[in-house]
Amino acid sequence: MSKMDGNNQSAVSEFILYGLAHSKNLQVLLFVIFLIFYLLIVSGNIVIMVLITTDPHLHSPMYFLLANLSFVDMWLSSVTTPKMIADFLRKNKTISFAGCMSQVFFAHCIAAGEMVLLVVMAYDRYVAICKPLHYFTIMNLKRCTGLVLTSWTIGFVHAVSHLVVIVELPFCGPKEIDSFFCDMPLIIKLACMDSHELDILMNAECGVVGVTCFILLLISYTYILITVRQSSKSGASKALSTCSAHITVVMILFVPCIFIYVWPLSITWLDKFLAVFYSVFTPLLNPAIYTLRNKEMKNAMTRFINNYIDSKGN
Repeated sequence: MSKMDGNNQSAVSEFILYGLAHSKNLQVLLFVIFLIFYLLIVSGNIVIMVLITTDPHLHSPMYFLLANLSFVDMWLSSVTTPKMIADFLRKNKTISFAGCMSQVFFAHCIAAGEMVLLVVMAYDRYVAICKPLHYFTIMNLKRCTGLVLTSWTIGFVHAVSHLVVIVELPFCGPKEIDSFFCDMPLIIKLACMDSHELDILMNAECGVVGVTCFILLLISYTYILITVRQSSKSGASKALSTCSAHITVVMILFVPCIFIYVWPLSITWLDKFLAVFYSVFTPLLNPAIYTLRNKEMKNAMTRFINNYIDSKGN
């Protein structure tokens, strides 16, 4: 492996990213659009975290998990979006070998962690709706914290398992990546070796995390929907509204990830669109979905604004 490591360092010290577009005018337009999107992502998710942290009415397991989801979403977008935005104004879109490996690691760590966190949130809703009398006993702070730490641990292990393989690949020739960030399937294609078996292995590993989480989510929400049908109309309506928001978030994260990493379609423009969708639109839509559809979050926002106005008035 020492020779291989030498090849890594001497032959490829950086990669060239093709980005999303080649037209200069289109790149300027995309720069403005994605800069606005990124600012909305960061500000929207920070607002959710601040509201949940400062408002006593939101100090419950569901909102504790929602604050963690906002934190994860903010970093999921931050792994790739700032670099993509900066590259719209650059002629030479390069990224160092270390920077590329960092993107691979953090993208998979955070995305896998978010998938597990969504399973935890589904479990929280399952307990709240199917076992309401035992909810606060089961979903106490200690258990919620443990479940969040578990999601981060699974994400970390998943990312490390990818990184140790990719870092050791022999890169000795082409270094152009037809995307806006270092995506794992595209990095593997650049290796000076037959990567077919490695592709299958990586797809299978992503499938273990992605498909397992997706199946657990389907089971949780199926149980919830069955329970909701048998309950009172007012309670069912509120539960259905909450669950529909969760299911929407699940679909906009899982569907792109599954078609990129588990069952890749290998259509360049579609892969780029799906990558943008889960790295930009998912973190952008989550705050909107959870705040616009949630009466308690709206009330918390009103209280926060009123308190701010009152403090300024005094």
